[in-house]
Amino acid sequence: MDVVIPKHPEAADRHSHLVRPQDMEWQRTRFPGCEAKTLLFDRRTGLMTALMRFAPGSVLPDHEHVGIEQSWVIEGALVDKEGPAQGIACKAGEFIWREAGSRHAAWCPDGALILAIFQVPNKFFEADGRVVDAAGQDWDEMWGHTAQQARSA
Repeated sequence: MDVVIPKHPEAADRHSHLVRPQDMEWQRTRFPGCEAKTLLFDRRTGLMTALMRFAPGSVLPDHEHVGIEQSWVIEGALVDKEGPAQGIACKAGEFIWREAGSRHAAWCPDGALILAIFQVPNKFFEADGRVVDAAGQDWDEMWGHTAQQARSA
């Protein structure tokens, strides 16, 4: 395979984007015990790659993936706490993926470090019946237009 070298060095910025997670701060999420480092976020497609760190016993509550979800567990375990795959545990060194439309609650009994690749906006189902995004905003208000676009495509 031949390596393509740009004629102009500045063009390399449009091809390769080096991310140094070790230099990034962990960002707290609204979910207790869950922190993230966003490595890639493409606003046009919703594609997100994130390093996720979960404290022991933390839960990512009932949610639905609008696109395929991929998770490689680096440390600890990711367990389906609720949903059709309840009890399935993905342990360190293992990879799990879920189809678009899959719904579950994820639990990290002993904590975990996970490389997660998915498309936002995931739908989170609150105990009071509201459907929100990961930031806690009303899903239809913030993202309803994306569902309409997907149906007409």
